[in-house]
Amino acid sequence: MARLGLDFGTSNTAAGVMAGNRPYVIPLEPGEQTLPTAVFIDFADKRYVYGSQAARAMRDGAEGRFMRALKSILGTPLAREPRRLLNERITLIEVIARFLTEIRERAEAHTRMSFDTALSGRPVRFHSASEERDRQALEDLTEAYLMAGFKAVDFLPEPEAAALSADVQGRSLIVDIGGGTSDFSLCDRAGAQTQVIHSTGLRLGGTDFDKALSLDFAMPLFGYGAEIGAELGSRTHAAPKALFHDLASWEKIPFVYDAAQLREVERWVRLAPDPEPFERLAEVLQSHLGHDIAYAVEAGKIAANAADSGRIDLREVEKGLGIDLPKAAMNATLARSAEAIAAQAMATLAEAGVRPESVQNIVYVGGSSLLGAVRDGMAGSLPHAKSVNTQVFTAVVYGLAIAAQ
Repeated sequence: MARLGLDFGTSNTAAGVMAGNRPYVIPLEPGEQTLPTAVFIDFADKRYVYGSQAARAMRDGAEGRFMRALKSILGTPLAREPRRLLNERITLIEVIARFLTEIRERAEAHTRMSFDTALSGRPVRFHSASEERDRQALEDLTEAYLMAGFKAVDFLPEPEAAALSADVQGRSLIVDIGGGTSDFSLCDRAGAQTQVIHSTGLRLGGTDFDKALSLDFAMPLFGYGAEIGAELGSRTHAAPKALFHDLASWEKIPFVYDAAQLREVERWVRLAPDPEPFERLAEVLQSHLGHDIAYAVEAGKIAANAADSGRIDLREVEKGLGIDLPKAAMNATLARSAEAIAAQAMATLAEAGVRPESVQNIVYVGGSSLLGAVRDGMAGSLPHAKSVNTQVFTAVVYGLAIAAQ
């Protein structure tokens, strides 16, 4: 029996082992080092589908329930709330367990090894604002691993795992910006020896960036901030915000498709001075297009970060619908998040009693660490440190494979 290094992420998941003296990332999909952390429950074929295949099923319009960012529900009441899926009552912890079972079975099939235990990455803090939710999230994830067929699971903070794989000497600050959290580890490396000095974490990540951009740019096209008239009289009021916030949150999108909610939006259409945005919103709810909007926002963010401008293309909702996303406007929306990340990084150093000028390297990990707004904020806080680019999507699983052995 062997121990599997497993990086269960908000957006992507990876698994690894040591092959000789080097970490080896197990291809969980053909030719890919990571698997999208996505589940599609296919109502027609009565089966669960995972990864890229799950995303394709959703985009192809297959009848079913699509879920992404399930890691974000750990520690919240949603995790243990029973719901009926494919004629069985099941919690989201059990859905996560089935996803982890799929990862274990794919890893065993590829390596021809049996994995009875796991070393899992974890955020330094699942929930930075609540000790109780943070503890509960770890309990939820532990339970999911045991339900997935592992006899035992140990946990290693994700930035500390990344520190083990970072081939950089001297004092470094690991900055791991994932889909749901931002994590920081201050460490010293001499030769092959890594000493972690201090780690902290913040519940803020790429899905939060997507939500902020969706609310500022996409959701106004569906009525966010628009006025609704009263049943009697001429007074108007802004449309309630809760639905738009849920529709902009990856982990909450599957739960907005409710008949009562659709009837309420159809009432807004009737009462609104400008009904067109709410007509689009009704179409989104009726045709289950929430994830199409989320993917369009994510794609626009990536394009804008790589060039001077991107576009949030919403043609899946309505032909020709979309909105430009200039990089400067995107960075303005993300400025507050970037400031919070930089502040937490500096708090890591302060709690460790370390002078900022002693940090020689900023080692970036996680897909969201590629954002210019994040890089600019960190460079402003530690101007003398060298920026080091790692394998941003696999540095954590490399470290987990090393530590698992």
